Amino acid sequence: MKVLTANRLSDGRVLYWGAQGLATEALAEALWLDDAEAERALASAAARPDLFVNPYLVEVNAGEPSGRDRFKEFIRSTGPTVGHSRPDIEGAA
Repeated sequence: MKVLTANRLSDGRVLYWGAQGLATEALAEALWLDDAEAERALASAAARPDLFVNPYLVEVNAGEPSGRDRFKEFIRSTGPTVGHSRPDIEGAA
């Protein structure tokens, strides 16, 4: 199975293809798609560059990204990895 993911044009947030072709920010709400459905969703998302930037398909298994890019997709699905530093800690820049 696959999910479709992209970034939102307005703020760069990670998006997934959800019910009725609506965007969702939660991997848990993404539609799981077979190969034919995935290709149709990809074409539909590519036709909406005002929302979906660089859409692509990701293999999923048991609700988690799988395949060779699983680690990258796990990080993308859990949110930004920047902006979490603590400048108030002694020695931090």
